[in-house]
Amino acid sequence: MSCLYIVATPIGNLDDITLRAIQVLKAVDVVAAEDTRHSGSLLSHFGISTRLVSYRDHNEVAATEELMNLLAAGQSVALVSDAGTPLISDPGYRLVQSALAAGVTVIPIPGASAVIAALSVSGMATDRFSFEGFLPAKQVARQGQLRNLGNDSRTLVFYEAPHRIKASLKDVVLILGAERQVTLARELTKRFEQVWHGSAAAALAHIETAFIPERGEFVLLIAGQGGEQVAAAHYEAARVMNLLLPEMPPRRAAEIASQLTGENKKVLYALAVQLRQQDKQIQPEGKPPLEL
Repeated sequence: MSCLYIVATPIGNLDDITLRAIQVLKAVDVVAAEDTRHSGSLLSHFGISTRLVSYRDHNEVAATEELMNLLAAGQSVALVSDAGTPLISDPGYRLVQSALAAGVTVIPIPGASAVIAALSVSGMATDRFSFEGFLPAKQVARQGQLRNLGNDSRTLVFYEAPHRIKASLKDVVLILGAERQVTLARELTKRFEQVWHGSAAAALAHIETAFIPERGEFVLLIAGQGGEQVAAAHYEAARVMNLLLPEMPPRRAAEIASQLTGENKKVLYALAVQLRQQDKQIQPEGKPPLEL
């Protein structure tokens, strides 16, 4: 039976591809790619010779019809984007919608995603977040979107192009305030990966002095309204735990820290165990990443 696979590919380091992704890309009849030259290099690297066809914004309507014909004929198709998980600010919605409407089985092959990778190292709340794609290119529209999101308590996640990151940060300072906490994740998993945390004003200053270069792809994370206070409370609890752990067992340290800070005792105990494990770990020497 025909099947449509939505296959995540690496966002930089080729070692991040999954074994299942390689197996699927070898087994399907066709791979639909946003950029056939880019994806062709990826497939060649892993010894995959599956036929490639183009599927991008400019040919999405015609390409969807072509791929649906292949699926109707019993062939299997894998959809990939240039990097990461397809459909996340990438084309593919029309194809998935058409496949589901036709009764074709659609199967996700999960893997790398810049949104999730950036969130995992942001230090911001991850229980509730909102992915907003790219901020508008025009200043008035960009400021309007930031103003609409200004009171949102969720962590806000955006993609941003290098030539617009400075302008976007200026608007974050203007609309959301100089002290709003942000994380800039640049070139994730690549050779010049950089993740920076701090206030919006400090982020802008680092961009202007080229401490954070305006090069590569950015993920911009903005703490939700009130996120600074939440972050400060967690920081204080972690500080207390670090002082108590050398003197007593984790469970007792968690109990005392909970009384002092008001944080949940179970959460603090889990933190204590994590801190103890980190103390025992020996960090291996890093290897330079393999890049496409």
